[in-house]
Amino acid sequence: QVQLVESGGGSVQTGGSLRLSCAASGYTYSTNCMGWFRQAPGKEREGVVAIYTGGGSTYYADSVKGRFTISQDNSKNTVYLQTNSLKPEDTAMYYCAAPGTPYVGSCLRWDEMDYWGKGTLVTISS
Repeated sequence: QVQLVESGGGSVQTGGSLRLSCAASGYTYSTNCMGWFRQAPGKEREGVVAIYTGGGSTYYADSVKGRFTISQDNSKNTVYLQTNSLKPEDTAMYYCAAPGTPYVGSCLRWDEMDYWGKGTLVTISS
């Protein structure tokens, strides 16, 4: 089992920034990537950005390229999501998630993730 805990959400104005964190614990060796997903009210959950924890390869959704940056601190089993130039359409609950077995692909398919955190809410006001 892998436990994921997100933090860092909040309310900011358009153009602001937030740094989200996802701390992993448990049998983290079972997974090789972690992704950030978001779900806005009335919308489907979508993959935002992911990172392969071994090699550091990253994948970004087009909607956040150039504004969001994912990074990791393997010594802390923590993945970070730096969000800049935030827009009202970025408002959502943000989740981190991981597959239960070694994964191949972008790691942004929410329906293929096995472990989920409880989420952290990001609200952007105009």
